[in-house]
Amino acid sequence: MTIYANSLSMKRLECMLPAALSITLGMAGAARAAEVPVIEKPVLFDTPEADRIVTAMQIFPPDNPWNEDVSDWPVHPDSARILATMEPNRSLGYNLDMGFVLVPADQPKAPVRITAYPEESDPGPFPIPDNAPIEGWPLGYPDRGPTTLEQVQRAGKGDRHVIVVDPSAMKLYELFAAYRTDAGWDAAQASVFDLTSNALRPDGWTSADAAGLPIFPAAVRYSDVAGGVVRHAMRFTARKSRRAYVNPATHFASRHTDMNLPRMGERFRLRRDFDTTGFSPHARAILEGLKKHGMFVADNGVNWLISITPDGRIEGLEDLRKVKGRDFEIVTPAP
Repeated sequence: MTIYANSLSMKRLECMLPAALSITLGMAGAARAAEVPVIEKPVLFDTPEADRIVTAMQIFPPDNPWNEDVSDWPVHPDSARILATMEPNRSLGYNLDMGFVLVPADQPKAPVRITAYPEESDPGPFPIPDNAPIEGWPLGYPDRGPTTLEQVQRAGKGDRHVIVVDPSAMKLYELFAAYRTDAGWDAAQASVFDLTSNALRPDGWTSADAAGLPIFPAAVRYSDVAGGVVRHAMRFTARKSRRAYVNPATHFASRHTDMNLPRMGERFRLRRDFDTTGFSPHARAILEGLKKHGMFVADNGVNWLISITPDGRIEGLEDLRKVKGRDFEIVTPAP
């Protein structure tokens, strides 16, 4: 769902991140211990408990593309030409879109009826709780139409992503165009990601995101900005993309073959010399993260919109308008 929310003013609620209780998790290929709180019931994204859990998680291995430091990567040779096709004078914006819910290990699982992309979906069942938020709810959801979460789950328009995380199993479940019905849940597409693995989706497969990427690791969370810098790559939309993709993306969503258009998975970095002095603390945390980890083209939509959780504790996002598309550059791994 594309919600243009640049002008929304949000109230900050103070949150402390206490130490986590520990459980031991397995990691594909090598054992590691992670401090992750044990939870007993579903926890929504905009709570101190969710902050505590997510902060304790290792979301994908340290060498995963979402966690790579790209601050020293070389600029792509076609960076300037591609940027010129993407409204380089347009301000950086944001969607208050990708909320999520954390579920306990014993969360009951249920089948999901796949309505559009069954051949590119992962089989269920899925641990979707009754309070699973729909994309944009509550802050970024349209003003007219359904209002309560139960109403939003059953009716409405947009991309309607549902994001569910099981910290105990380190599994991520994402649905696209999801609706709750009397018979259960329907979705156009369903994806499952192992948060301990670097494995990508099969080549050519989509995910709940057009690029075949996971959404949860990309969304800016309150715990990210409260920590002073976003320590992972982010996602954003481009109005036109090319009929191509680049690692870690696995899928394109375009008929355009113009070589000056960005591919799905194209990685953009805020210029290293961009001065973030004077920005609000939360906006500055985002911008410093964009210098270090960058952001991926993940879907088609309004140019330069990044995904931020619809969390009322995040404030000062209006400052992002001071940043323009021309302040970014496309980067590529060193040979």
